[in-house]
Amino acid sequence: MVILGAGPCGLACAHELQRLGHRDWVLLEAAPRVGGLGSSVVDEAGFTWDLGGHVVFSKMKSFDALLAELFEPQELLRHQRSSFVRHGGSWVPYPFQQHLHHLTQARARRCLDDLTAAQARGRALAETDFASWLEATYGHALVEEFFAPYNKKIWATSLSEMSASWIAERVAPADISALRLALKTGFTGTQVWGPNAQFAFPASGGTGAIWRRLAARLDGDVRTGQRVVYVDEAAKSLLTADGTVLAYDHLVATGALNGLVAMMAGAPEDVRLAATALRHTTVAMAGLGYRSPTTDRRSWLYFPGCEAPFYRATNFSRYAPANVPDSDPGRYSAWMTETSLPAGTLLDRAGLVEECDLALRRCGLVPESAERVSGHVELIPYAYPVPTVGRDAALALIQPWLERQSIYSRGRFGTWRYEIGNMDHAVTMGQDIARRLVRGTAERIYTARPPTVGSADVR
Repeated sequence: MVILGAGPCGLACAHELQRLGHRDWVLLEAAPRVGGLGSSVVDEAGFTWDLGGHVVFSKMKSFDALLAELFEPQELLRHQRSSFVRHGGSWVPYPFQQHLHHLTQARARRCLDDLTAAQARGRALAETDFASWLEATYGHALVEEFFAPYNKKIWATSLSEMSASWIAERVAPADISALRLALKTGFTGTQVWGPNAQFAFPASGGTGAIWRRLAARLDGDVRTGQRVVYVDEAAKSLLTADGTVLAYDHLVATGALNGLVAMMAGAPEDVRLAATALRHTTVAMAGLGYRSPTTDRRSWLYFPGCEAPFYRATNFSRYAPANVPDSDPGRYSAWMTETSLPAGTLLDRAGLVEECDLALRRCGLVPESAERVSGHVELIPYAYPVPTVGRDAALALIQPWLERQSIYSRGRFGTWRYEIGNMDHAVTMGQDIARRLVRGTAERIYTARPPTVGSADVR
């Protein structure tokens, strides 16, 4: 068996094969290091940065068990999420739609009136586009105040071109009764929404420490710097960039689905066309380090407006002291920003660092007098798969054909499904495909045909 990609999914697959006593596998990774989208880097100034905003949380027991194998309890720092949305020059607690009382009275009332009218009209129709779903679920005012500008910024895609089938737990509901009470009394209750309300983070090494430790447990054939350029599904063989030819009985591919199809010898024309229709975002992670401590206790902040190029800023020195030089958050601070770009955009790295620096200072997150000692940029070409309107139809064509060739595409970009794109999802998919191929057991979260929007209705 050959596994493509040493990110969370590929590593978990290899680890599970090893645990099951199946040793006849090869793991190929194009990059010089393991971790994939879960990697971390240390810049020249000594700051640790993740490739985007990752935190550790899960409802999957097998993921929790794996984490417990890799880390002693004291090696994971536990946090209570504290997140806010930048809006009109002030901060609104996240989720925005549950904290309307932080807006002006007129704006809050307009949002609540439109929300009430929308809910009175009933649920959004199944298989609707994302823009229509938002309007039908939250009403025009809330969409205008937050949902449209933020989602356009993060997805770099027209919302009418996106499906609503991915939503599930990704978008918070809004309770009209609770909002009315909050507008009257200012009290929102004590319940905190979302699966990441509590999260963990490695005490040192960033998120990448998880995957480096998992890779270190593998005693099989792991090869980094091995990029696959050609797959002959009929001969069940592949070719790497250095000319190595490998045969396989099963191929588990965890990289980008469209790239996999593009390098296959005999993919039918309809499968190729479906793959070219898949869209994704590129994200520029600009990490800014300062010789100045931060007193901000918040975890991460959302920026739907034009006052910042990034859609999210993470208080990275708050996650773990080891993320700054000498593990000294009393002397340094670190802000990790994420700016979404259409695929193929040319990036002015120095210009982005300056823009992000100015925005952090303008919003009061960094003192004007703070000395910037690091400005590190990582371009992530494949950051998020965009759930476009035609995505599910494309996947329903591509994935069954691949499986008929004994090729199993899993992971965030292997499935091209944002809704199962977290690290715990990727690990679960890796474990499950290993068990399926060795023991014939069913997979837990992956299905060849994505569920319809009905499962994502907000009530």
